[in-house]
Amino acid sequence: MEILENLDTLLKTFWFVAIPTSLIFIIQTVMTFMGTDSSDGLQPDFDGDLNGADAPFQLFSLRNLINFLLGFSWTGISFYTTISNKPLLIVLSLVVGVLFVYLFFIIIRQVQKLAEDNSFKITNTLNKTAEVYLTIPENKKGKGKIMISVNGAFHELEAMTENDKIQSGAVVKVVRIENDNILIVETI
Repeated sequence: MEILENLDTLLKTFWFVAIPTSLIFIIQTVMTFMGTDSSDGLQPDFDGDLNGADAPFQLFSLRNLINFLLGFSWTGISFYTTISNKPLLIVLSLVVGVLFVYLFFIIIRQVQKLAEDNSFKITNTLNKTAEVYLTIPENKKGKGKIMISVNGAFHELEAMTENDKIQSGAVVKVVRIENDNILIVETI
């Protein structure tokens, strides 16, 4: 690193932070695209988890440290010749480092909004209409079946009624769930 020996101490510090941070960032990026970035492998000695807040992940992690140092070091290098006031340059670099972490939070939050939970929950059938598939006997004397759409998917579920017999093809409304798996329906 003979090139860095003749530089000012502050600029040399920015470069010594930027080079390894950039290499680690490149490795993290490649690992992300390969799908091997499930964990950064480091656990802090304190609770930095933001469970109380509406945050998508832990604040103090290797990835966030790399993001901060990346913004900090490259801002210092980029504006070293432009900003002659060194304390101002350090403050600007710190602000940009924090902005890099904040930008990462925003990007992750937007990506998590793309996630969708389409798992079937029987409670989502309450107050929905359905079509009787197999005749439902009167007064809970037996079970029939209904076809109901939940979250865009059709499900064939067992149903009973507390009223008169309901013929196949009739439209019914789910009023209750019994034993966590039998729908109680009534005609509309």
